[in-house]
Amino acid sequence: MPAQDLTDFIEQVTGESHLRVEDDLGDGFVVLKVSEAERRQARHDVRSTEDIVIEMLRNARDAHARHIFLAVSKEGQSRRLTMLDDGDGIPGHLVKRIFDARVTSKLDSVHIDTWGVHGRGMALYAVRLNSKKANVVATKLGGGSSFVIETDTSKLPEKVDQSSMPLFIVNESGTVVVRGTRNINRIVAEFAYVDKDNCSVYLGSPVEIAATLWEFGCTLLPNSTRAFCTNADEIEVCKRLALASDPEEFSTLAASIGLDLSERSARRIMDGEIAPLAPFVDALNVQNTTSVAKKPKKRGAKEIAGLADARGLKISHVEKEQLVQAVLDAFEPLAESFYLNPHVDVSVTVRKDAIHLTIPIDKQS
Repeated sequence: MPAQDLTDFIEQVTGESHLRVEDDLGDGFVVLKVSEAERRQARHDVRSTEDIVIEMLRNARDAHARHIFLAVSKEGQSRRLTMLDDGDGIPGHLVKRIFDARVTSKLDSVHIDTWGVHGRGMALYAVRLNSKKANVVATKLGGGSSFVIETDTSKLPEKVDQSSMPLFIVNESGTVVVRGTRNINRIVAEFAYVDKDNCSVYLGSPVEIAATLWEFGCTLLPNSTRAFCTNADEIEVCKRLALASDPEEFSTLAASIGLDLSERSARRIMDGEIAPLAPFVDALNVQNTTSVAKKPKKRGAKEIAGLADARGLKISHVEKEQLVQAVLDAFEPLAESFYLNPHVDVSVTVRKDAIHLTIPIDKQS
């Protein structure tokens, strides 16, 4: 029997299982092939949109990016992430292989950071396995890259609350404690804070990121280059929008680096109507409790003390909502254990020397 006929026969009888199994041990036990084991591990590495965000941020940092721009948008159940950086870029012959398993530029630099082991060549592979779409849309060797990732949130979940911002507390021992929903904002905030000495991170809508890149390019590209460059591919990815001479060209250039926006939005950016973003770390609410916390009586007390001190500091509505969300996040496991409703209205009362929180007990029937 010809080899191809034999292969077809095996696939017809066993499906694709023989492609995944190295050895059948009997009684339902098998030895998986390395490729199948890696595929399963990679799929396990990414459990949410937030996991994709941190993997992409780490990759950009390790590619020596000094500036990272993340545009986020969502339509229905489709989440779109466009991440641009000014790092090392990707060689042209590797663009289509960068999402393959075990492809890495970190041969001698596998390391453990705040988020675990990095440098195995599995991060982008895991991203691709868990996405509807994962592409390099633009790159220049030594001039950065742009990636577009699209996910189906009905299959790869993400936090429902994507609008709230995290709260950073620096306690008396100097430890930074983060509170808030583990949404995209928090993931980016944690990364931006931890790696603030290595790179600046910008987070916003596609239009906001485009406005930021417009200013970035206009500031750094010489006027002669902006005026006479005829091939955008020769320019670093994050500076290419500065080559636009009119809204139509701006919109076209934006699409070429993964940012879809209308000519109207492009005109507003070029007219200065949409302000560029500041680095995301500048937007973080970092509170220091060392000067206001006095004799904390129990664990966690000094972390909350920064919200109100002896000077009668008032907390804003937004800060109050962040505090309530942090309390609800902490309450949820307890509620599950005792069959309580975790979705209750927490009341917050701020006094001169204390913050009183009340969590109603609502037993599930």
